[in-house]
Amino acid sequence: MIRVIRRAFRAPGPPKTRPIPTPPPVTVGDPEVATLSRAVVLIGPMAAGKTSLGKRLARELGISFVDSDAKIQQLHGPITQIFERKGEDYFRDIEAAVVASELARKGPRILALGGGAVIRKSTRELLNNHPVILLMTTQTAVLKTANIQRRPLLKDDPSVWQKILDERKPLYESIADVTFRTDRYGQKQLTEDAAKWIKEWVKFNEVKTSEGL
Repeated sequence: MIRVIRRAFRAPGPPKTRPIPTPPPVTVGDPEVATLSRAVVLIGPMAAGKTSLGKRLARELGISFVDSDAKIQQLHGPITQIFERKGEDYFRDIEAAVVASELARKGPRILALGGGAVIRKSTRELLNNHPVILLMTTQTAVLKTANIQRRPLLKDDPSVWQKILDERKPLYESIADVTFRTDRYGQKQLTEDAAKWIKEWVKFNEVKTSEGL
């Protein structure tokens, strides 16, 4: 028995194309920050609450959140291991590169930096072009809540936190546009106050820039 194989012949003319699916609509954030063209940066001492407040602010304003320490771990592995195997200077090189990359990106977002990111002059210079929020707290408040084992500079001697803050505080204050105390107010109040400040910053900076004033 001979098996007949029938071929399917395409009709003349251009091939039919499948319709390109429509991408999902872009979520629009708070209209008062719609013109924000850069990252709002959170700085401050270790365990001051930059990540937790940053996430809340991002949700409040409808924009994205980036944590530089999390980005470093994603690209290079656990920070504690980097410190142990390569040392702090090597870590600061990586940190500066990651922060520079994030600051170069356009678009509205909240960027939380590690406590020591401001040590590098190159980073401080880049931050001059961004709205910078300084979060301050106390050693007592930090030692009540922080996971010390995840802090390479604190795990051997947690009391060194205050010494590190004293050394870095002038750097923080030299680049900060505004300061909020995370040890004196609840997260809800902090989020509302910081969000209000960001909207005011956008109103008097981004709008003027876009209008060429």
